[in-house]
Amino acid sequence: MTYGDLDLRPVAELDDTTRGDFVVRVYQHLVAAIVVFAGIEALFLNTPIAEGIFDFATSGGMSWLLILGLFMVGQWIVANSAADLLNPQKQYAALFGSAALYAVLFAPMLHYVFRYRSDGGTTVAAAGLITAIAFAGLTVVGFVTRKDLSFLRPITMYGFVCAGVLILGAILFGFNLGVWFSVAMIALSGVAILWQTQTIIRKFPSQAHVAAALGLFSSVMTMFWYVLRLFVGRD
Repeated sequence: MTYGDLDLRPVAELDDTTRGDFVVRVYQHLVAAIVVFAGIEALFLNTPIAEGIFDFATSGGMSWLLILGLFMVGQWIVANSAADLLNPQKQYAALFGSAALYAVLFAPMLHYVFRYRSDGGTTVAAAGLITAIAFAGLTVVGFVTRKDLSFLRPITMYGFVCAGVLILGAILFGFNLGVWFSVAMIALSGVAILWQTQTIIRKFPSQAHVAAALGLFSSVMTMFWYVLRLFVGRD
C-alpha cells in the first residue's frame, strides 16, 4: 500500500536492512526526546519557572486539573501531528512538543523533590535507573517473543481510561490514590511498552519512526512518573 510517494507496508514485510535501520531511527528519536525533556526540565528547575508551576499546581485541586487537562489536549494534538507522514516538520514538532509538555507536567514534582528533600538527586537518579532497566527488559521481550501481543492493546486502552477517571476523582474529591495505584500504573505502562514494541515492527511503515518514538516516549515517561512517585511517597 502506498500513500503519495510513501510505501506504507509494515517494516516486517521489508528486508532486514530496512527493518534494522527503522528500529535504529526509532530509538535514536526516543533518546533525542528524552534529552530534550531533560534539557527543558533543567531550564525550568534552574529558573523561577518550575517554582511558578509548582505554586500554581498546589494552589488548589482545580489548578492541577487545569494542568492535566491542557497536557491531555496537547498530547492529543501531538499524536495527530506525528501521524502525518507527509510532513516531517509536523512530526518532529510533535515529538519535541511532547517532551516540552512532559517537562511542564513533571516540573511541580521535580521542584518538590529537589527543593524539599535532601536526597533529591539520588531519588531522581534511582527512579530513572529503574525505569531504564525496566524499559530495556521489556524491549527485549517485545522483540524476541513470538507470541502475538495484540491482546494487550485493549488492556492498555481501558486501563488508562480507568486510571484517568481515578485521577480525576482524586483531584475533585481529595482522596489519595496511594502506593498500589502507582504500582498498577507502572505495570500498565510496562504492558503498553510491550505492546508498542511489537506493534512497531509488525504494523508501522518505515517512515513512521517519529510516531513510533512518540508512543514509546509517552509510555516511558508515564512509567518514570509513577516510579518517582513511589520513591517520593515512601517516607
